[in-house]
Amino acid sequence: MTVQATSAELGEMDVELGDGPAGSGELAKRRKSLTIGAVCKALAQEFPDISISKIRYLEDQKLLTPRRTPGGYRLYTQGDLARLRTILRMQRDEFLPLRVIRQELAAGRSGDAAPIPGRVNRDGMRAWRPSVSVREATGALYSIDDVLEETKAEAKLVRELEEYGVVKGEMRGGVRYFDETEREIIAAVAELARYGVGGRNLRVFRSSADREANLLQQILAPALRSRNPQRRKEAVEALENLAAVATHLKHLLLVRDLRKIVR
Repeated sequence: MTVQATSAELGEMDVELGDGPAGSGELAKRRKSLTIGAVCKALAQEFPDISISKIRYLEDQKLLTPRRTPGGYRLYTQGDLARLRTILRMQRDEFLPLRVIRQELAAGRSGDAAPIPGRVNRDGMRAWRPSVSVREATGALYSIDDVLEETKAEAKLVRELEEYGVVKGEMRGGVRYFDETEREIIAAVAELARYGVGGRNLRVFRSSADREANLLQQILAPALRSRNPQRRKEAVEALENLAAVATHLKHLLLVRDLRKIVR
């Protein structure tokens, strides 16, 4: 995806750093700030699909809070840049939904402190960071119009996803709504659609997910059905841990096979 910035955004720093009443300390602070276009440029090498609209979307989701100039332009600090890099890595490497990313950041997660999947910890066991949260969602619902606007997906594609059972949505007052997870699914599929992947091609993903979910359910079914709240809690934690291991394994197998293609 091409990274583009408006002339206003690119010229923003010149406006902010012109002669004015601000002291030298404030001036230096502003000079260290980045425009949204500069942020895109700084991240483009590691994240080729980064775009101004995506950064704005993450801000709309309360994951970023850049400073605003009197004219309304965004200015990002180095801390904002590091936070954005951490968010994008959690999306790319751990497949975390935005809700979980928000929780991770609130708990003090930083890019430098992020554990590596499979790293051996002090007790000799491998430490796996759950990439899936199966606990109760926030309950937030998004109308089909909101989803289409935020994900840039086409209505036809969403209808295909519904037809093939990839997403279901919920009808309320004649309007279809989607939860956060389904919205993220639509966003991911919209990106795949740019490469010609349609709803019918997603059966392989759906079948794979169903098989994995059934396998994990069989492993933990007795504990998940337990009437003991503590045992159920431990079972849910184990389920998330197993999902993290399975996700990482699947990622490694995919990388191995893709390397064979490019040899």
